[in-house]
Amino acid sequence: MRFRGPLADSYPAAVALVVFALIPYLALSSAINPLLPVLSKSLPLSRQALQLTTGMANAAYAFGTVIAVQFAVHLRGRRMLVLYATLFVVGSVLTALALTPAFFIAGHILQGLTTSLMLIAAVPPLVIGWPPSKTPVTGVIMNLCIFGAVAVGPVAGGVQAGADAWRPLFWIVAGLGAVALLFVFLTFEDQPPQDRSAPWDLVAIVLAGVGSAAAFFGASELLSHRMLDLIVFLPLVGGVVMIIVLVVHEYLVKNPLMPVRQLATTFPVAGITVAMCAGAASVGLVTLTQFAFEKKASPTHLAMLFWPEFGAAVATAILFGTLFRTRLIPVLAFGGMVMLAAAAAVLTGVAHGPDALVIIGSGLVGLGVGASVSPALFIAGFSLRSAQIQRVFALVELLRGAAAFIAAPLLLHLAMTVAPNPTAGINTAVWVCFGIAAGGGLFAAYLFVLGRARLQRPDLERWQGGEDPAWESPPLAAGIRGRPRRRAVGSRG
Repeated sequence: MRFRGPLADSYPAAVALVVFALIPYLALSSAINPLLPVLSKSLPLSRQALQLTTGMANAAYAFGTVIAVQFAVHLRGRRMLVLYATLFVVGSVLTALALTPAFFIAGHILQGLTTSLMLIAAVPPLVIGWPPSKTPVTGVIMNLCIFGAVAVGPVAGGVQAGADAWRPLFWIVAGLGAVALLFVFLTFEDQPPQDRSAPWDLVAIVLAGVGSAAAFFGASELLSHRMLDLIVFLPLVGGVVMIIVLVVHEYLVKNPLMPVRQLATTFPVAGITVAMCAGAASVGLVTLTQFAFEKKASPTHLAMLFWPEFGAAVATAILFGTLFRTRLIPVLAFGGMVMLAAAAAVLTGVAHGPDALVIIGSGLVGLGVGASVSPALFIAGFSLRSAQIQRVFALVELLRGAAAFIAAPLLLHLAMTVAPNPTAGINTAVWVCFGIAAGGGLFAAYLFVLGRARLQRPDLERWQGGEDPAWESPPLAAGIRGRPRRRAVGSRG
């Protein structure tokens, strides 16, 4: 294909593509919870059916990270990006129209799938396709796109729920998707497949697809079933086991889709731990807060209480960009876990406390997520060669998404069943979030101690040169093994 977009050499246009590709669904995923009563009345669909729909959309998002890597190996990446963006617009229009419940269900699942496909296809070229001087800005943009969008979702959803309308928000999502498709063409530059001779990893695809669908299905059914009911327990446990088997398979296989063996060193494992625990704790805290206020405040009033989360996420994204070239990225990630633990401590009284608890707690959640998850992505990515960044992001997003979107319904179910009254149940579930955040942060810090890891400045020029990682990641538990510090295993492979 000879066509080359007129803005193919424009960094701002490449940024715009990523912004408009990622923000719509990621904001919608956190906006939809306060909209559930309005959607249930309008479509009509039961709350359980809507919960299952959002669960399957999130499962599609998790699965898409894996299949996107496989497609990139065998197919032309930019042509596939055209297809992904087109399908996102189609799914968004189906969802906004929702002529029947089936339109809404199919469209929303398609939105989740195509968003992760676009993430894996569009973000890595933005990270490594421009001079190192642009990389800190890219880090800020990624933080804002992924976590700023998630932070603004409760505000957007609450405002729409207060207006007793949902279609305007979904039409806005469709419009933003159309803008993303426009920028796909404006920045188009054809790319060859990475390696058509590589085998298709069908085992990984099946494990990721079936595992994600089963786990998210089981978690979604918790709204109307008990934990030990077969419709919940079997798919939930079976799906989680399949995702674990996927990681083990990728560690053992000769030509993996995701470089699990190379990531099995101190920095990446600590980063992935932070990303998973931060995702689970933050989504859980927001969900529990919305549940606590569901009957004692209007959706619009609650939406206004979540503005500090978005403001804090923006502030930490800017801080991340400022610290990007320093040795403080891991410190920022650990600080984010401290903020999330503090948010949980504040929100333990949310079920019976004043609005101020939500204002403070949501601000701390924004600080925690913005300071932890995106830095954790780069902690893992910098530990391997830049050519592996697409596969690293795929693995981290798969595990982060699974942790976050499976934990939320589990925590909500715990809040509704663990105690004789909702107030005590919410308090217990919030303390579990505290344990996830604090435990994840402490475990990641302990990995650094065991590995005798030292803080390092990322060498972006060396990393983007393609031959070496941005820093050296010591082997796991190098301190107690008595092994010398060395470059990450397989970092040149």
